[in-house]
Amino acid sequence: MKLLTHNLLTSRCLKGVNVGYPLGIIAKDVKVSEVDFNMEFVARIIPKLDWRTLWNAADGLGHVGELPQAPVDDYENNEDFLKKVHHVLLEVDVVNGELICPETGRKFPITSGIPNMLLNEDEV
Repeated sequence: MKLLTHNLLTSRCLKGVNVGYPLGIIAKDVKVSEVDFNMEFVARIIPKLDWRTLWNAADGLGHVGELPQAPVDDYENNEDFLKKVHHVLLEVDVVNGELICPETGRKFPITSGIPNMLLNEDEV
C-alpha cells in the first residue's frame, strides 16, 4: 500500500465512527521500489493531501528522510522538494501490516500491498 493510498483511506463507514481518519499503520514489511518521477502529477496531488498525515505516516515507517513538516513555498517549481514527496508517496510501499481505525481500534489487514477495508455485516 502506497502512502498516497493511505492518505485517502478512512474507516468512516464503520458503525459508530464519525471521522475514522487518519488510520494508524502497523507495518510488518515495507519495501521501497523505484517509480518513474512525474513532476506534474506530484505537484497537482499535493493540495489534495493531508500533509500532516503523510508526514506522520512516513516518519512512523522510518522513511521521512528530508521531507519537511510542511510543503515549501512555490513547491510546484521546486524539483528537489517534489522528488522527496514522490519518494514518500509512491516509492514507499507497506507490503504487509495493518491499518487501525483511530476511533474503534478495528484493524484492517494489508496483504501483498493491498489493504482489506471490507466490513463485516454487523459493523455497517
